[in-house]
Amino acid sequence: MHKNHRQNRRRVRRGHQQNPWFRQHGSDERCNTAAQQSPQDSGRADDDEAPSTSSGTAGSSSAPDLPGYYFDPEKKRYFRLLPGHNNCNPLTKESIRHKEMESKRLQLLEEEDKQKKKIARMGFNASSLLQKNKLGFLNATSYCRLAHELRVSCMQRKKVQIQSSDPSALASDRFNLILADTNSDRLFTVNDVKVGGSKYGIISLRGLKTPSLKVHMHENLYFTNRKVNSVCWASLNHLDSHILLCLMGIAETPGCATLLPASLFVSSHPGERPGMLCSFRIPGAWSCAWSLNIQANNCFSTGLSRRVLVTNVVTGHRQSFGTSSDVLAQQFALMIKLWDLRTTKCIRQYEGHVNEYAYLPLHVHEEEGIVVAVGQDCYTRIWSFHDACLLRTIPSPHPTSKSDIPSVAFSSRLGGFRGAPGLLMAVQQDLYCFSYS
Repeated sequence: MHKNHRQNRRRVRRGHQQNPWFRQHGSDERCNTAAQQSPQDSGRADDDEAPSTSSGTAGSSSAPDLPGYYFDPEKKRYFRLLPGHNNCNPLTKESIRHKEMESKRLQLLEEEDKQKKKIARMGFNASSLLQKNKLGFLNATSYCRLAHELRVSCMQRKKVQIQSSDPSALASDRFNLILADTNSDRLFTVNDVKVGGSKYGIISLRGLKTPSLKVHMHENLYFTNRKVNSVCWASLNHLDSHILLCLMGIAETPGCATLLPASLFVSSHPGERPGMLCSFRIPGAWSCAWSLNIQANNCFSTGLSRRVLVTNVVTGHRQSFGTSSDVLAQQFALMIKLWDLRTTKCIRQYEGHVNEYAYLPLHVHEEEGIVVAVGQDCYTRIWSFHDACLLRTIPSPHPTSKSDIPSVAFSSRLGGFRGAPGLLMAVQQDLYCFSYS
């Protein structure tokens, strides 16, 4: 019985040697087996590299995953992954993923610089749209919407020159958040100060005209060491007269909602007096919204954990409304509406957005028919509001980082009533404008 077993093993070995497939791939299998051994077994405890592979399956794009090892497609060999607790280690899953993302970002930036734009829809160009419109295949509404989407797909990036009375601050302070007002002629900014904390400013967009894109930063000596959770423009004395901020609590100081007069930065109305500067103690506010509904005049709402709190800034009266989850976004309706809650299924889904833990705002522009969002991967994505088609994916001009997620603002009238449509992007110390060509 043992003799037959040894004979069968000889036949198997002889068959392997005669089979051309095993002769071609045998070296790869031996390398893979060696790579799976522990450093103590292989005698390579001080070596960071596993045995190299030849031109077999491991050298292709579908190289097998080996526990504890990383396959480099450029060098065509396996490298051992090191523990991630030491920041000096060059090979960790996080560093490898970051390297791949950076390579993809640089590739997309190069394509944009060469104006090799990928149109979102097949046959999506100005001549075909115009021809279909003349032949009657597109009505006026569809033609305007598709023409607008075409321009969004072809927006070009240009750096904006920021002027300020303190140029040194512009070189060190990093943009954390930007928010355009109703007329898109002002931009409220939250900047992270190098020494710690945040400061606020207002950028006038009236000089945002091609070919020279110049804006002026109006700063205020108002610093805070609290994190800003949410911001919105507030119309108390007149349209966009104040800025409402939700600030996180720190130490023994609870969170609050603060109203800052825009006149603290620059007076846009002649003879305007400083507006109301007040603060409301509201711990744990994640989001805020100002009411332009006349039935809820001088009121704002804050989104808390499983409830919404509506506050009247004049009387101080508050109303609480319970919800089934934490309120991370909200908006007042301009008219009283009836909501049909019978449809509980997903109607439309906008694919591609990346977010796991961060609070990132979503911008819906019904007038332009687009949805804009910046993902945790630092990519700005623009979808068609009507059919959820992804129109544009814009890489960040700076390397991807959790602390450098861009903040954007889109408007059909950047700089005021006569302004052109476009997208503003703030990242690190820079401001960029993606304008229609």
